[in-house]
Amino acid sequence: MQCLYEWDFNGKDTGKIDEAIKKNIAEFGPGMEDVSFVENLVKSTIENQSKIDPLIEKCAPEWPLEQVTVVDRNILRLGINELLFGSYEEVPPKVAINEAIELAKSFGGESSGRFVNGVLGTIYREMGEPMKDDVKKKKKDKDVLSEEREVKK
Repeated sequence: MQCLYEWDFNGKDTGKIDEAIKKNIAEFGPGMEDVSFVENLVKSTIENQSKIDPLIEKCAPEWPLEQVTVVDRNILRLGINELLFGSYEEVPPKVAINEAIELAKSFGGESSGRFVNGVLGTIYREMGEPMKDDVKKKKKDKDVLSEEREVKK
């Protein structure tokens, strides 16, 4: 989020994004060995911005994109990017939405969490709520519970 904030705040200069990623990982994630998730997420969000921004405008018509705070705008971009272009194996849709809401609550304004939830929830519903009833996860949870019950017997 910090990288996208800087990118947006400083005129969306994609030429400086690698430098911003490197600087922010050093500052906020020292010792992080695999930075590919961060790099891919930031770059994918920027690459897909032209597809993402119209969705924000459509789902929040009372808020012109330039009037949405820089923090909220980029949290939405991240969340939408994960919903539309991310790997559901890495980040399931509900996790992406929840993480975006938590970012908004932590770094945005008083109503940012509700705003982000509303926009991402609308997009998720329009997508047909992928993985809403993730049978594989529920089956796995049931199997684990069954195994625990057997062990207790």
